[in-house]
Amino acid sequence: MKVEVHADADAVARAAAAIVAVQARAAVAARGRFVMAVSGNPAPRLMLRALATEDMPWKATYVAQTDECLASSRAPAGDLDDLRESLLRHTPLPVAHIVDMPVEAAAGAVRYALTLGDLAGRPPVLDLVLLDLGTDGATAALVPGDPVQDVLDADVAITGVYQGRQWMTLTSPTIDRARCRLWLVTGSDKTEMLARLRDGDRSIPAGRISQDHALVLADRMAAGDRGPRY
Repeated sequence: MKVEVHADADAVARAAAAIVAVQARAAVAARGRFVMAVSGNPAPRLMLRALATEDMPWKATYVAQTDECLASSRAPAGDLDDLRESLLRHTPLPVAHIVDMPVEAAAGAVRYALTLGDLAGRPPVLDLVLLDLGTDGATAALVPGDPVQDVLDADVAITGVYQGRQWMTLTSPTIDRARCRLWLVTGSDKTEMLARLRDGDRSIPAGRISQDHALVLADRMAAGDRGPRY
C-alpha cells in the first residue's frame, strides 16, 4: 500500500479526482464503462466536486454506494442524499447512473448485489472503490465488533446496530475484487487509525481490506506530517 501525504483535505480531493479521471478513461477504453463505489462522507464528497474540473467520461460512468443506512433508521439526510447533491449539482453525470442502495428492507442487499453484477460482472469487479477511514477503524459500513466483517459469501450485507442505525454495506470480498482501492484519510483524529491501516492491523475492519492495488491519499493532519508530500 502506497501512502501520499498532501497539504490539506482540498489537496487530497484534487489529487483523488485526477486519479479517478485517469482510471475512468482507462476503464471506458477497455470495457466501455466505468463503475465506482463511494461513500457519502466528507472527504469523498470533496473529491466528487473536484471531479467537475476533470476530463471524465460521464456518459459511461456509474456511481454506486459503498454503504447506506437502512430506511428504518435513516437520518434526515442519508449518504445517498449527500451523493446526489455532490454529483448532480457539480457534475453532468446522468441521474440514472447513480446506483442507489435499496435500503427499504434487508432483502435489498441481494437486489443490490444483482444490480452490481449487471454493471460489473458476476461476481462484480468494480473499477474503483473510494474508501474513508473511521476513527474506530471502520470503512464502508464494515464496523468493529460486527459479524458483517466476516461475511465472505455475499457481495452486499446488512450490519447490526452501529451508531444507532443499521447499514447496508459492500462486503470485504467485493471491495477486495475492485481494480483499484483509493483511501481518502483527512483530519488529526485519523492519525492512529491511519498508522494501523498502513501496518495491516487486522484487529480493525479497515486493516482486513487487501492492500494490493491500494493507494492512500492523506492530509498532513492525518499523517502526523510524516511521509512524502505532494
